[in-house]
Amino acid sequence: MAKAVAVLVALLLVALAGAGGAAAQQCDAAGLAVCAPAIVGGAAPTGACCSSLRAQQGCFCQYARNPAYSRYINSPAARGALTACGIAIPRC
Repeated sequence: MAKAVAVLVALLLVALAGAGGAAAQQCDAAGLAVCAPAIVGGAAPTGACCSSLRAQQGCFCQYARNPAYSRYINSPAARGALTACGIAIPRC
């Protein structure tokens, strides 16, 4: 579990560092690291995770199209975290 969280955080940081354009300035994938236990392991999302998800809500489709995070963003655990936080699952 800890290794999966570390991999997710590393992927988020690498993708963030390599991103360019206006959308990248608004979307901060590294901000979702607080949600790693919920997205990777299926744990209940924390309040901080829900806040981060709400702040990044407009970025979900961008993340879902990015091969670095699509398997995490499109996972059943990520959908469960969105649902638990009361956030609608986007249709991209």
